[in-house]
Amino acid sequence: MIRVVVVDDHEVVRKGVIAYLRTEEDLEIVGEASSGNEGAKVVLEHKPDVVLMDLIMESGTGIEATKQIMASYPTCKIIILTSYYDDEQVFPALEAGAFSYILKTSTAEEIVAAIKKAYKGENVIEPKVASKMMTSFRDTSSKPHEQLTERELEVLMCIGDGLTNQEIGEKLFIGIKTVKTHVSNILSKLDVHDRTQAAVYAHKNGLFRK
Repeated sequence: MIRVVVVDDHEVVRKGVIAYLRTEEDLEIVGEASSGNEGAKVVLEHKPDVVLMDLIMESGTGIEATKQIMASYPTCKIIILTSYYDDEQVFPALEAGAFSYILKTSTAEEIVAAIKKAYKGENVIEPKVASKMMTSFRDTSSKPHEQLTERELEVLMCIGDGLTNQEIGEKLFIGIKTVKTHVSNILSKLDVHDRTQAAVYAHKNGLFRK
């Protein structure tokens, strides 16, 4: 059973999401909150596996709440669910420790899929957000990515596109175990903790430029 907390200051949105999630047999709603400060308290009290976190809220933003949660409960998977995908929101949220970033224009099925992927350690980055990342940060200085092999760079770009290990394997015609090995090597060489941070690194350093 995947334990979930939903944090959103719009009651209609929050209740609607919760109502749909409760139709999934393998999801359990263990808490909800209408602000970032309240959300951090609820999460740290109930220790869910996954959190759906809005960004713009009164009494503590989603970014502030994410920082609080990750400081005390770093294994929690926080999925940002918001209407915003501008630079001032995307990168601070990911750098605060958010695991995935999806928009409220996502379907209910896509939100459920993101939760289940997060539980399995697979992040999801909304295509609009990925596109924004690709056109935003540009840094031409020497970086650790110069240590990556050609294949590892290909895998890193797939990670930046939000592909799962299985999807990467299918795209590059390699096995899942090989993909996992490449991902592990990438995280080690870039000195990052997870796939989301690797994707942020790639976009910041202009690795997606044509």
